[in-house]
Amino acid sequence: MGNWSMVTEFTLTALPALLELRIALFVVLLLTYTQTAVGNIIIISLIWTDNRFQTPMYFFLSNLSFLDILYTTVVTPKLLACLLGEKKNISFAGCITQTYFYFFLGTVEFILLAVMSFDRYVAICNPLRYIVIMNSKVCLQLVLGCWVGAFLSVLVPTVVVTRLPYCSKEINHFFCDIAPLLQVACRDTRLIERINFLLSALVILSSLAFTTWSYTYIISTILRIPSAQGRQKAFSTCASHITVVSIAYGSNIFVYVRPNQNQSLDFDKVAAVLITVVTPLLKR
Repeated sequence: MGNWSMVTEFTLTALPALLELRIALFVVLLLTYTQTAVGNIIIISLIWTDNRFQTPMYFFLSNLSFLDILYTTVVTPKLLACLLGEKKNISFAGCITQTYFYFFLGTVEFILLAVMSFDRYVAICNPLRYIVIMNSKVCLQLVLGCWVGAFLSVLVPTVVVTRLPYCSKEINHFFCDIAPLLQVACRDTRLIERINFLLSALVILSSLAFTTWSYTYIISTILRIPSAQGRQKAFSTCASHITVVSIAYGSNIFVYVRPNQNQSLDFDKVAAVLITVVTPLLKR
């Protein structure tokens, strides 16, 4: 515990001190962010303008691309401004907003990946009823469910964080994340850390379990296809989604589904930047 006063802004202290290093990091992040944004915009444009892509699979893919743009935009522009600007500050409201949308959009993505695995399950395991089951109304409801479910799951922890007293204005991170915020809080945050851990585990592991269940049935169905050409075609429709799932779940489980995150904050802040900026580029 310590003395605390009303905090109106935070200072991001994890940014490199050397100007040359900041410039190099700025260039790398800017190029990565630009490629991610442009690539996903092209994907969305192709899907929505070409009638050949008017299928549930590509509808979900366009939503995933849109999410990747938003996810990187939550962090990268402010990080780029801090790298070259003299001020490394972010307002309290801006920090809380960044924290909320960082976890909100990440949660939407995990639920959406589970929905996409269900779409592949229906397409491979029940192809004759695919169009009936995955009609446009159902697809829209599933996507809306992803957003609403994520909104509700992240709202309460964020509200709790806004009501905490803070003893320091300095955040040892590149952007506003939950762990460094709790580290500078004046109150005992062990209960909040446990709740955050449980929510992260619930969202990530439950969606991963559903995805694993879907692909267990998908793979068993594909292996029963008599022709090699048929098996190859079926696998090709799932390969890209499996790659995205592996990257998304692997990186986030390593960082967030782990108790006592404050004990390895130096590693986590680098990993979080890679997850936010680099991972969306790899998923294209």
